[in-house]
Amino acid sequence: MDIKVQSVNFDADEKLIAFVENRVEKLQTYFDNITGVESFLRIEKSDNLENKLVEIKVLLPGKEIFAKKNAKSFEEAADESVEALRRQLVKYKERL
Repeated sequence: MDIKVQSVNFDADEKLIAFVENRVEKLQTYFDNITGVESFLRIEKSDNLENKLVEIKVLLPGKEIFAKKNAKSFEEAADESVEALRRQLVKYKERL
């Protein structure tokens, strides 16, 4: 599985990138035919405390699933996004 993590308008440290990659790798336990993952880390310009945005796109054969979550920290947003993707993968696998 090819995992790409990109930070938009800031430089993410290695610990944050490793955290996101670690969480995304766990999705393979729910669906083992994932071809790739693209994730984007972004800080939104707003007065709201929940301005950390994580977008994750999972590439499957013939399909893409996507999750986008805001939170106070990138770690929390990544956890919420991966959980949303996990639910989507379980539903997709049931339909197959």
